[in-house]
Amino acid sequence: MPGNQSDIEVTNEPEAERYSISVDGELAGFTQYRERPGGLAFVHTEIDDRFEGQGLGGRLVSFALDDARARGLAVLPFCPFVRSYIQRHREYADLVPEDQRPRFGL
Repeated sequence: MPGNQSDIEVTNEPEAERYSISVDGELAGFTQYRERPGGLAFVHTEIDDRFEGQGLGGRLVSFALDDARARGLAVLPFCPFVRSYIQRHREYADLVPEDQRPRFGL
């Protein structure tokens, strides 16, 4: 296999209320959510220590936010990682309902 390209896959697991990210078939992390009417409340994000520093958390969260947008869902970023990601990537701030943005520093 040329180079050390890993096979990275992000999937929504609605039955577990989470998006997960896998590297070469091995679970590397997840972001947990609670489904709400018309939205997703993100509550916790975790990347396994062995996969830290590879940008996987950002890939995971951007996939989850893009999926929420495609599904027309609002986002409540209770999880500090998701919240700080949205603060750094303002193009996602519109996913948070306007009346909720001050609560999340957006």
